[in-house]
Amino acid sequence: MKIKWLGHSAFHLETAKAKILIDPFFTGNPSFDESTRKDAAAGLTHILLTHGHGDHVGDTIALAKETGATVVANADLAAWLGSRGVKALEMGNTGGTIHLDGFSTTFVNALHSSAQITEDGTSHSLGNANGLVLHFEDEPTLYHMGDTDIFSDMALINELHQPEIGLVPIGDRFTMGGAVAALACQRFFTFASVLPCHYGSFGIIDQTADTFVAAMDGGKAKVEVPAVGGIVSF
Repeated sequence: MKIKWLGHSAFHLETAKAKILIDPFFTGNPSFDESTRKDAAAGLTHILLTHGHGDHVGDTIALAKETGATVVANADLAAWLGSRGVKALEMGNTGGTIHLDGFSTTFVNALHSSAQITEDGTSHSLGNANGLVLHFEDEPTLYHMGDTDIFSDMALINELHQPEIGLVPIGDRFTMGGAVAALACQRFFTFASVLPCHYGSFGIIDQTADTFVAAMDGGKAKVEVPAVGGIVSF
């Protein structure tokens, strides 16, 4: 498995059978390198969304229409995307699992909100925010936490899924900050590796992963902090 961080909470995953984008926030993302967009879309098979905020849905509609990739999202968000012309959709909801070619996606809880404000100023609720657990046939199990605070039922997520790789929001203000994120990783999970995200993009959230890295010192999980566009292989 190759994991490329594309800034904010956007990741590109490449496995033997799939090329996956999670939360593809490209346009308007100050940390995204627009010159890498073509590579990110090449051969794309799936787009996975944790929730309906614009900095996570991002370029999903355009990418889905351009590539024909299947979009996986909660039922409310999927219906909203369908009304905007996205054809290939797989909808689920918290606790449910969707089986796809070479991997499955399970929707788990996240403590956050999920909505979009349309051009007319109307706020549309787009279902619950989720984390996503990905089980692969021949790759490590991966858990993208989405946007969330710490919560004690993370222990159940670990018990049920035993994720080996964690993609962890650390930027504070809209998610847990670095110290709390480290506590979540160390108290509730048995990760082999963790990659921080949801930082360094907008000025009102933390700009570095330093607090998270320091708080993870001495723990069992290996902390990977790639530069934007950097690839970590497993």
